[in-house]
Amino acid sequence: MRFWLMKTEPGEFSLAHLKALPGQTSGWDGVRNYQARNFMRDDMRVGDRVLFYHSSTKSPAVAGTARIVRAAYPDAGAWDPHGPRYDPRSTPQRPVWVMVDVQFEAEFAAPVTLAELRGDPRLRDMPLLRRGMRLSIQPVTPEEFAAVVERGRRKGPP
Repeated sequence: MRFWLMKTEPGEFSLAHLKALPGQTSGWDGVRNYQARNFMRDDMRVGDRVLFYHSSTKSPAVAGTARIVRAAYPDAGAWDPHGPRYDPRSTPQRPVWVMVDVQFEAEFAAPVTLAELRGDPRLRDMPLLRRGMRLSIQPVTPEEFAAVVERGRRKGPP
């Protein structure tokens, strides 16, 4: 099993959106960065666990966790010439972009903010905290994953 951090803008797709969907499952599409695509295509497997990170907000934070429930498959959104994620290089015969399916797992009582992550010495090597790291999908170690989940759970119920 591997562990990941997946960034999303909560105004576009949040953990609450995922939780409200039938089966609490959705395709994670629209990735248009080759390194993030390669992580999904080559390394993500069913059962891998995900830190669900809300980015591009006043207070970026890990909102909870999810699980990969379908391994990489072609992202058909790249084939729609009228869609926002169209890429003419990608075709059904030669797909360039992939997606995975994620399923809601848990929501933290309170999000674990970027400031809290930065303040935890156990997370000092976490890719998210590196200067200039902008990838929407990043590997995390089992220890980093456990530390973030512990912080999220430790906040307790409101």
